[in-house]
Amino acid sequence: MGQLDGKVAVVTGGAQGIGNAIAHGLAAEGARIVVADLQGAEDAAGAFRDGLGLTADVADEAAVQGLVDEVVGRCGTIDVLVNNAGLYASLAMRSFTEIPLAEWKQVMDVNVASMFLVCRAVVPVMKENGGGRVINISSGTPFRGVPFLLHYVTSKGAIVAFTRALAKEVGRDGVLVNCVAPGFTMSAGVEAHPEVIEKLRDVSVAARTLQRDQVPEDVVGAVVYFAGPGSVFVTGQTIVIDGGQYFH
Repeated sequence: MGQLDGKVAVVTGGAQGIGNAIAHGLAAEGARIVVADLQGAEDAAGAFRDGLGLTADVADEAAVQGLVDEVVGRCGTIDVLVNNAGLYASLAMRSFTEIPLAEWKQVMDVNVASMFLVCRAVVPVMKENGGGRVINISSGTPFRGVPFLLHYVTSKGAIVAFTRALAKEVGRDGVLVNCVAPGFTMSAGVEAHPEVIEKLRDVSVAARTLQRDQVPEDVVGAVVYFAGPGSVFVTGQTIVIDGGQYFH
């Protein structure tokens, strides 16, 4: 018996990288997995028993409502939401004065507005079911003040504030909202951009207490904890998972 038997878990951006590792971790505890992603959702969902893969742009209001309606129609409810979708590795590191406004808005839409839209659609479902768990994926960057990615770092700091405020608002309805903030992770998305690895890999490892590469599986345990029965009195919190680069 897994601690999430009978639960339905939606993982946005779950087709690869950290999101996919999280989906596998939740499935190992018995959850039925819904993978929501722009690409590869159906293929990724095929790895799970009764898995459901849905292609959706979580920064689009209509697409999000359609996604949630389909999940509820096919799975009955949503017990766990992991807001993982986001932009990172494809962003060029540069001075804030060189960031185009269009790129700034795109990062805010994908990394922050998407969480607002998905939560706005999912939380009412959780309320009807007597409660649920929302786990938002932030980053260690806002805690360290990482330069030359101002739009990304700002968006990830906003997620921490979003988590705290939403937790206060929906706690009375039994919906717990928490956050996980990974460090620089050797995910598939990062590995597809050698220039990012060249700039950040060695300096990140050297700054850690546990000096090795961080991999997507390192994030899974905290998400499973927030999704499971061990965290029934925990909400509004953020766990930084970066091998001891930052103590939070």
